[in-house]
Amino acid sequence: MTRRMLIMTLIAAGLAVAATSAAFNLNAPHWFTKDGGATSHAVIAPSALPDISPNLTPVAPIAAGTTPNYRAIVQQVSPAVVGVTVAGLHKAAPDQFPLDLNDPFFRFFRGLPGFQLRIPSQGQGGSIPFRSQGSGFIISADGLILTNAHVVRDAKEVLIKLSDRRQFKARVLGADTTTDIAVLRVNAKNLPLVRLGDSQQLHVGDPVLAIGSPFGFEQTATQGIVSATGRSLPGGVSVPFIQTDAAVNPGNSGGPLFDGSGAVVGINAQIYSQSGGYQGLSFAIPINVALKVKDQIVATGRASHARLGVTVQDLNQNLAESFGLSRPDGALIGNVAPDSAAAHSGLQPGDIVTAVNDDPVTRSGDLSSRISLSIPGETVRLKVWRDRASRDISVKLGRADEDATPTAQNESETGSGQLGLELRALTREEQISAHVQGGLLVEGVSGAAARANVMPGDVLLAINGTALKSVEQIASLMAKKPKVVALLILRNGERIFLPVELV
Repeated sequence: MTRRMLIMTLIAAGLAVAATSAAFNLNAPHWFTKDGGATSHAVIAPSALPDISPNLTPVAPIAAGTTPNYRAIVQQVSPAVVGVTVAGLHKAAPDQFPLDLNDPFFRFFRGLPGFQLRIPSQGQGGSIPFRSQGSGFIISADGLILTNAHVVRDAKEVLIKLSDRRQFKARVLGADTTTDIAVLRVNAKNLPLVRLGDSQQLHVGDPVLAIGSPFGFEQTATQGIVSATGRSLPGGVSVPFIQTDAAVNPGNSGGPLFDGSGAVVGINAQIYSQSGGYQGLSFAIPINVALKVKDQIVATGRASHARLGVTVQDLNQNLAESFGLSRPDGALIGNVAPDSAAAHSGLQPGDIVTAVNDDPVTRSGDLSSRISLSIPGETVRLKVWRDRASRDISVKLGRADEDATPTAQNESETGSGQLGLELRALTREEQISAHVQGGLLVEGVSGAAARANVMPGDVLLAINGTALKSVEQIASLMAKKPKVVALLILRNGERIFLPVELV
């Protein structure tokens, strides 16, 4: 029996209207998805900032165990919460493969729900017009707005609507897909703005309030509590998400999450759902993360992320004890990329990173998010458990998008670099265990493959119907430089197809 699994839905996607129906749904478990330092944005304490609306009574800090005054919070902050309407052209969807009916690979797709054969002459040059709805909030009186990167993806026109019904055309200053943050600018003065809080001060059980435009219903407010902090999610390892039970739905993407004093502590970004709608689990990007990305985008037009050059996994109790640890805390290094920052610093497979700059690492996601949110070239101090003893190792971090390394060159020669995959052939024992013949183990993911939700630990069985037994095979398959390829992946005992759109 096929095991039911939850799927991650980027909230804004539910309100997109395309010129053609093309939802590629394999009914298989997957996560739907959704780049110079500047002066860092100071987080201002509530008592240090004047009320944004002089005619309203400021929201007082709440005492422990009491309920926030949601009416006052909404009255105070809603003028700075905006609706974001986007129009543009998507590239021909990966689910609409331009396959010839006589192509033998067509048999893998023709019976799948939602699959339609795309006629190349349809659409506008292979693009599909769309309109979508999201949310955002104003952080400066001269028109700086934060939202999600996936809300404005492929946007040709962005329209901002305020609560007083004023509308402005917005310009996208930059969008960072790694953290899903976008910065917009409108040509206006004296706009209402939100007060920015400190997401590091959030604790499980704290009250929160979300405001946005779910399903296009503007200025909708919902409330809940913080369910967890520092949550790592598949496809979002760079962000320590805030989990809440505040109801958010398609159209809430990019909207603010407020704490009990009315300060923004997060940006609503994702939900965890079996249906595509809200089912009790919502995730927000911490405002402290968003402001770091915003500062870079405003200064340079893009955000840069650091790279350590390792693949990591969580520990369990038995694994921890085998390494001489009493608790399963830390990130276990499984692979070190050649010529990477990790390799240069002497990190080895089997090392367990337990802290970064004295901040504890309890799970592998903690290490991934802290490294990714660091600045390329920055030196960090790692506390590493090796040979049943702790030691400190300093690492000068590389850049996540740099490819001038021997590993990247080798990948490019084999074609896997274009896909964004670090691969190795399965051993005979691994093939027997997985009940497969051939196959390549995914050890690292970036670029196009990451956008398509390929994950480390997946087994790549075939590309466009061609079974794989060696990494070298990929070169010939990628020689024609296809725009879209279909990967057959083995994940958790299930075989799924993932379409990968190549840029």
